[in-house]
Amino acid sequence: MPTVREADLADSRDSDAIDAFVRAQPQATPFHLPAWSRSVARGCGQRAHYLVAERGGAIAGVLPLTAMRSPLFGKALVSTGFGVDGGILGEGVEALAATAWTLAQRLGCPGVELRGGPAPDGWQTDDTSYLGFARDLAADDEAELLAVPRKQRAEVRRALGNDLNVEAGGAALLADHYRVYGESVRNLGTPVFPARLFRAVLDEMDADILTVRSGARAVASVLSLYFAGTVFPYWGGGTTAARCLRANDRMYFALMSHARARGCTRFDFGRSKTGTGAAAFKKNWGFSGVPRLYARRSEGAAREVNPLNPKYALMVKTWQRLPLPVANRLGPWISRGLG
Repeated sequence: MPTVREADLADSRDSDAIDAFVRAQPQATPFHLPAWSRSVARGCGQRAHYLVAERGGAIAGVLPLTAMRSPLFGKALVSTGFGVDGGILGEGVEALAATAWTLAQRLGCPGVELRGGPAPDGWQTDDTSYLGFARDLAADDEAELLAVPRKQRAEVRRALGNDLNVEAGGAALLADHYRVYGESVRNLGTPVFPARLFRAVLDEMDADILTVRSGARAVASVLSLYFAGTVFPYWGGGTTAARCLRANDRMYFALMSHARARGCTRFDFGRSKTGTGAAAFKKNWGFSGVPRLYARRSEGAAREVNPLNPKYALMVKTWQRLPLPVANRLGPWISRGLG
């Protein structure tokens, strides 16, 4: 059995060795990278606990963890915080899981949540709540259009005919992105993440922002991650005006072209709850939903932060009615503990 230790991500040698190991694993995601754990800690103040399994001094497996603490939603040790993946990678599944559980008890966290990766023996599993959507990119824009089912293809063609401008870049686009994203999630009834989380991800990782404008006004924007030839449109949304302008359709089609120019061959549309409008939207683009396996272990009732949970229905409706400046002021304080 391998030995397990907690890595020091502030030590460049430790961090670099983990980074190299992660990038060599076929099942790795950007959420396994030490840079993601550092970004979450820097952006949300939630401490990273990165576990490493070793054999003969060589890394054999990893488990990035974030200690989530929230006065509203409780505590949990999550792999990984604010990620949709990042579970156990490589060897030492049982040893890493056992160490994670011991660490959770020491930190006073009643549960451990693993997003993706193999499920440890005896842990509660869920492969029905979430679907993942990913497919290869086509060779060029025209082939990409043909890869989109007919009904959605017509929407994309309409979007291409509208007077919209597309801009891609880094931190200089962050303010506009945050305004668009804040309005988008407020309209969905969920609190916006702290702006410093987005800035930390842009600083630490291979990431950029693509923004669609109507005149000078930003109406849709997405912050994407790039990893192993795949683009991950991760934090994106549109304003109320985006719907009639079909700006979201323009945005995702433009991102496919932008990612192809950056050398990407695959587009990962992320996860969505089974049976939701978001899942249907991605299927309309020609993506097939694949069940995502999550695992958890807890003492007593497990933490549940799913916005579709009926007990949050009133909270969601109330949030949708908040004035945008109020929602954007309160949102980061609440969302930093959701993870």
